[in-house]
Amino acid sequence: MVYIKNPYIRYIRRKPWAVIAPVSVIVVLYFFLFSSSSSLSSSSGSKNSAQSSPKYNYNTKSRRWFAKNRDSIILKNLPSDHISHYDLNKLTTSPDALAKKEEVLILTPMSRFLPQYWANLQKLSYDHSLISLGFILPRNNDGDVALKQLEEAIKDASTNNQLKYKKITILRQDSNSLDSQLEKDRHALKVQKERRSMMALARNSLVFTTISPTTSWILWLDADIVETPETLIQDLVAHNKPVISANVYQRYYNEEEKKNAIRAYDFNNWVESEEGLKIAASLPEDEIVVEGYAEMATYRPLMALFYDANGDQHTEMALDGVGGGAVMVKADVHRDGAMFPSFPFYHLIETEGFAKMAKRLGYEVFGLPNYLVYHYNE
Repeated sequence: MVYIKNPYIRYIRRKPWAVIAPVSVIVVLYFFLFSSSSSLSSSSGSKNSAQSSPKYNYNTKSRRWFAKNRDSIILKNLPSDHISHYDLNKLTTSPDALAKKEEVLILTPMSRFLPQYWANLQKLSYDHSLISLGFILPRNNDGDVALKQLEEAIKDASTNNQLKYKKITILRQDSNSLDSQLEKDRHALKVQKERRSMMALARNSLVFTTISPTTSWILWLDADIVETPETLIQDLVAHNKPVISANVYQRYYNEEEKKNAIRAYDFNNWVESEEGLKIAASLPEDEIVVEGYAEMATYRPLMALFYDANGDQHTEMALDGVGGGAVMVKADVHRDGAMFPSFPFYHLIETEGFAKMAKRLGYEVFGLPNYLVYHYNE
């Protein structure tokens, strides 16, 4: 027989219930009191939730002694609007966009800043509080200069209380861009595939980063477009088309006639031709058809050549390809997946590839041959 000297242990061995009973009572009281407090708090919160507790309050699910607490991060007192709900079925795109307060996102890839572009943008008569702006600039010296000038223009407009836009987003390209942005260099046939592939990547980054759940329309406006009607947005949305392009011309001085004149500039708005299809069929899969070059005569009907100075400004022309000068797009076209292919898509790329993709998705593409906007003349 083992003799235990400690009197407390001898007592517990003789009368174990003297210890077990009090401990059991303490455990029962613990669970009773804490569960009651929790239920009272819950019922009280359901009655006075608007007054006593925030809308969202995530507490730990387990408070037991030996239970593993998996809720190591407890979110408390979150703002009531930290979860946003949008019903895209209620988002409208109508001919009377301004009256219905439909939001417009103007997107501009920019390799150089032209004061005339900014001045023209500021003159647009659509409610600026319904307009968001998005810019993307190359990460090179030209982009650095353009960024500084753009930021200065924004700062000046803000200082003079002339900055009313809902939002302005400025991005820097995470993809390559051409070293030279001179007109003769960037329009050379040999660089078109590379250049327009880079442009497609920039456009995709810009639209997918800036489009919001409240965007109804997207206006692609090139940084070289320096003159448009002040009602440009209203005029384009009035046609209520999924994709519609203005006709891009250029002002110049005619040396022969000794007077100011205008000439066609953008030849990427076109209708497909049999010759164009034949050329495409003869090309390797990774090659593209480029419009507006004598070396690749497609004989496509070009919207630029259908301009009639005496014609109706609202005349529509069904198109198969578009440029990026001034193109209004219903935001749902992009939401449904129409993007700017940076690869040959049916032997098309960038904006022309976008038009092809939009049509493959079932959307119609149109142009306005008698509605002119003007490109900067270098």
